[in-house]
Amino acid sequence: MDSSDYTITHKSWNGIEIEIRWNPDHLAFDDGTEMAHLEIESIKPARAPLPITETGYRSHFTLAHHVNRYGSAEAFVEAWLQDAANSPAWRRTNQISQQLALF
Repeated sequence: MDSSDYTITHKSWNGIEIEIRWNPDHLAFDDGTEMAHLEIESIKPARAPLPITETGYRSHFTLAHHVNRYGSAEAFVEAWLQDAANSPAWRRTNQISQQLALF
């Protein structure tokens, strides 16, 4: 598996530049099941927290049809981020990050 097997897209989400790497045919099992691989990384600012990852990087294995029903990996990630952004934990994290520290 090399990086040429991935489709790479960039998008801005709430002022954070993210890179989305998508490989719908990452793994094939003997029973015919295929696993897809999705990677999301915040690149500007580097490794900025996102609602789906505190570290700014997320590796996610799934079935390709779960992503394909959104039309694209980018649309899937957008929906995932928007949904996760509604969590109380992310709202607290986001609020703290926007407050200025005096010390």
